[in-house]
Amino acid sequence: MKATVCLKSLCLCAALALPTFAKAAFPSADDKQTTYVPTQENLQSREAFQNDKFGIFLHWGLYSMLAQGEWVMTNQDLNRDEYAKLASGFYPSRFNAREWVAAIKASGARYICFTTRHHEGFSMFDTQWSDYNIVDATPFGRDVLKELADECHRQGIALHLYYSHLDWYRDDYYPLGRTGRGTGRTKHGEWKTYYEFMNHQLEELLTNYGPIRTIWFDGWWDQKPDFDWQLPEQYALIHRLQPGCLIANNHHETPFEGEDIQIFERDLPGENTAGLSGQAISRLPLETCQTMNGMWGYKIVDQDYKSTKTLIHYLVNAAGKNANLLLNIGPQPNGELPAVAVERLKEIGQWMQTYGETLYGTRAGLVGPRDWGVTTQKGNRLFVHILNLPDNGLYLPLTQKVTRAISFKDKTPIKFRQDKNGILMEFEQAPNDIDFVVELTLKE
Repeated sequence: MKATVCLKSLCLCAALALPTFAKAAFPSADDKQTTYVPTQENLQSREAFQNDKFGIFLHWGLYSMLAQGEWVMTNQDLNRDEYAKLASGFYPSRFNAREWVAAIKASGARYICFTTRHHEGFSMFDTQWSDYNIVDATPFGRDVLKELADECHRQGIALHLYYSHLDWYRDDYYPLGRTGRGTGRTKHGEWKTYYEFMNHQLEELLTNYGPIRTIWFDGWWDQKPDFDWQLPEQYALIHRLQPGCLIANNHHETPFEGEDIQIFERDLPGENTAGLSGQAISRLPLETCQTMNGMWGYKIVDQDYKSTKTLIHYLVNAAGKNANLLLNIGPQPNGELPAVAVERLKEIGQWMQTYGETLYGTRAGLVGPRDWGVTTQKGNRLFVHILNLPDNGLYLPLTQKVTRAISFKDKTPIKFRQDKNGILMEFEQAPNDIDFVVELTLKE
């Protein structure tokens, strides 16, 4: 049996039971970093992350069985003991890691971010620190994370792991935050044991599943801003266990010391239509996460999927703002990806087969986002992504000399005139592609 019931006592005697592990894994107060200096491995991971441009988010947990989204436990004040009974019926018989990864890879996505433990508190991996996990608490009894990690490594897809800082199930997530107050947690424990529990699980995730490129935290916003999450120690633990591992935190604030990626939820950098992304844009690698339909977790009545055109435009606009797109799918309780989501992946992949070169390895172009679209750039190649051309001509305020202009798709020449203030491109017929890409060669 594992340590759910007696976790508190285990943590209190950790120095006796696990002296080597505790000393090696958990930073002491003396280990706090006042200035974070990323390692060379970390900087290489940042570069690879920015080059990849496109990833797929997978929100999957017990909540999929209720098919009302990942927040159903707190939204409906479900008692945590009753909610936990879902585990005894969780048997995703159609889960196939190879098929998942293959479908995601075919979309052109270069990485996967998987929810190892969401706010509901259920661990979707084999953990020694709680019986409340997919291996011990369900008849399925398989470590889906291990299968997914092995398949990602086999197919060349980078793996990112989502991990919730908050927990609606455990008593020692205390003080209670602003969510999960109606789930029946009455035996208030101690923050110390919960913090140690999180770090033990992070140690497992960074030890048992091969190279992990990013730990993606969520839930900081549940507590008051002055609450001490002890992030410097936790971040130091992660960077020590895997020096190349990046840290992202969906706290909706400017990045904290020790973080390697800045996240924007449901918005592109510099936009705040969802009310979660008003923070300033940092110089760290950027990522915007967005849903494919309306929810993160599986919701049976939510069939309002964004069109393939809309999703491609979001991906392109993200790249034009120097950001990656992390596009979400909520797998079904039977272990399958929803059919509509798979179709969207296929259609995005078909587009990426032609145009992926204009995104992969690029950075935001010399010409900033405009009403008509964005630019991306790789060396002296400037890719003009025309998403909405109002007429037959397009003017770019580009002072650098252009030596050639061609349609990226078929390499046909594009007529242009340039003066000291910019370049005017002329089209015999206004393009109506999802994204008409013009490749400009700049004089070096």
